[in-house]
Amino acid sequence: MRLSTPSPLHLTYCTNIHPGESWDATYTNLRTYLPVLKQQLSPDQSFGVGLRLADAATQELFQGDNLIEFQTWLQAQDLYVFTINGFPFGGFHHQIVKDQVYAPDWSKPERLAYTERLIRILAALLPEGIDGGISTLPLSYKPWWQNDATAQEKVFHHSSLNLAQAVVVMAQVHQQTGKLLHLDLEPEPDGLIENTQETIAFFQDWLLPIGTPVLTQALGVDIQTAETLIRQHIRLCYDTCHFAVEYEEPAIALAALKAAGIKVGKFQLSAALKITLPEPSERQSLIQSLAPFAESTYLHQVVTRHADGALQHYADLTEAMPYLAIDAAIEWRTHFHVPIFIDRYSSFASTQDHIYQALQNLSLAPDCTHLEIETYTWDVLPPAMKLDILESIQREYHWVLKTLA
Repeated sequence: MRLSTPSPLHLTYCTNIHPGESWDATYTNLRTYLPVLKQQLSPDQSFGVGLRLADAATQELFQGDNLIEFQTWLQAQDLYVFTINGFPFGGFHHQIVKDQVYAPDWSKPERLAYTERLIRILAALLPEGIDGGISTLPLSYKPWWQNDATAQEKVFHHSSLNLAQAVVVMAQVHQQTGKLLHLDLEPEPDGLIENTQETIAFFQDWLLPIGTPVLTQALGVDIQTAETLIRQHIRLCYDTCHFAVEYEEPAIALAALKAAGIKVGKFQLSAALKITLPEPSERQSLIQSLAPFAESTYLHQVVTRHADGALQHYADLTEAMPYLAIDAAIEWRTHFHVPIFIDRYSSFASTQDHIYQALQNLSLAPDCTHLEIETYTWDVLPPAMKLDILESIQREYHWVLKTLA
């Protein structure tokens, strides 16, 4: 939906919460949920859509009249697509995903081809007068390469080349249609770029030096124009859960990105689990409360903070759980997208406060008008936290709107 507080914003929820990888399954979900939500949340104004399309769905959308039919349906329902989640390539529900959510990574041609289809789809669907964004993975998964520096450098290099090719396509779309699209890299724990510092380093050390010559040759522009195009079309997706798990402060992170000339393309509004550790002798109930979150579908990276500020990473909650009883840390934060309208549970809290702080500092990302609610874990939440999906989505919208107001 379109908001005007204090500057124009577009708010949506990410449809990756609905299982389905084919276009038929995706379209069925959209027809099931979006008209109902629009009637409840935005009956008199256009309702924004945060689309998630798997690779299979992107290919099927270009078959026959599927894309035209979808455009017609959106117009009839007074819906508009302004952002797409292009992070998960394939299956995302009802199967073990874990680190395969990063495959294929940005060093692979399949990732580029998939993203180019997303660019074409968004260019066709995007209304005039607003920019369109596609969030994507932070290049690759760091643990795959952490013991092989040469291989990691190759991933950085080939990812930069492929991202530059995506910029070429987006620049051409802009020139041909006037529609401005951007690809939004989404740092997260254990991503090849996982925080503000690593994002800035990637732009300075890899993307700009390697990508600029690609654009000068492909588009016939000078070096300065090529760099401007990269910064215009490659942005950052600020996921509030991810940045909170990294113990970053929104105002500091956003100011650093702005100073480095890196635009924010989208804020994904999501919350992580936050646990203040009691004395070891008092942790048994905490262990029992946290155990249901150590589920087998998604990666739930854990970052612990010690009294001296030092951080320690665990690749997954299942790996971290055996250490909970004896860990010397004072706090755990876990990458588990819990409902954003809840700030406290029986034994632990959420990082809802990070969302609040990010929304209070939107002025530090003046080019960003996209807000997307992204709680995709409804299927794997502990039973006590599972609510009716439509009711839950509406409660998340109401919390965001109240916070913005």
